[in-house]
Amino acid sequence: MKKKLLSAAMTASMVLGLTLCCSTAASAAEAADSDVAYIKEKGSLIVGITDFAPMDYKDEKGNWIGFDADMAVKVADALGVEVKFIEIDWDNKILELNNKSIDCVWNGMTLTDEVKNSMETTEPYLNNAQVVVISADKAENYKDEESIKDLKFAVEAGSAGEATAKELGLKYTAVTAQSDTLLEVKSGTSDASIIDLLMADAMIGEGTSYPELTHTIELTSEEYGVGCRKGSDLAAFINEQFDALYKDGTMQEIAETYDVAAALIAQE
Repeated sequence: MKKKLLSAAMTASMVLGLTLCCSTAASAAEAADSDVAYIKEKGSLIVGITDFAPMDYKDEKGNWIGFDADMAVKVADALGVEVKFIEIDWDNKILELNNKSIDCVWNGMTLTDEVKNSMETTEPYLNNAQVVVISADKAENYKDEESIKDLKFAVEAGSAGEATAKELGLKYTAVTAQSDTLLEVKSGTSDASIIDLLMADAMIGEGTSYPELTHTIELTSEEYGVGCRKGSDLAAFINEQFDALYKDGTMQEIAETYDVAAALIAQE
């Protein structure tokens, strides 16, 4: 009788072990196929950014804030994980995604054809444009595309600004970040720069670190989106959160905090 009980116990233990093994394997397979499951399992949403007000920038305490940063926190909360922000070389954003150094690119990213072909992207959430930034005392002379042909520009490597400069056949130097292009113009190393309109509104003019700079013509009209790994289910999850946060007024409230409400795109 004892042998039968021992045998039954051993059989039950083996069945339980196989069940747990299969469950673990299924969980691993799910995480491998699903970025949402993978992020939940590791407990963090890693967001690739650059220092770009009003989207992602640091406050006096060194914490990342901004429209994109605050929205990323809301999405991480919905996932039940913490959010981690990592500054990346913008030109390497696709590589960073594919090698899983980051889970998404969320930094006022223009939805270009290249971006949409190489990433799984969300629906657009903010309108934007590429604008010319130049010294205010020279602005009157540069109000159309023809007038800027002979200027030397600074642009961020891998950005929509660089793509615009290429398309227009402009002379330019590529630097690491959009904020660096402003230093180039201020120092006189470059005549002008091409950056995002939303950044220009936040970082140049009266009351900023660049009161002597202004922006003139809009060279493009574009939209921002979040980029995830190609085929990732994270993009659809973020879309769901955009929809919910727009409907309950949270998205509007955050946009007003960072003065980008006028650029907000309605989420359906």
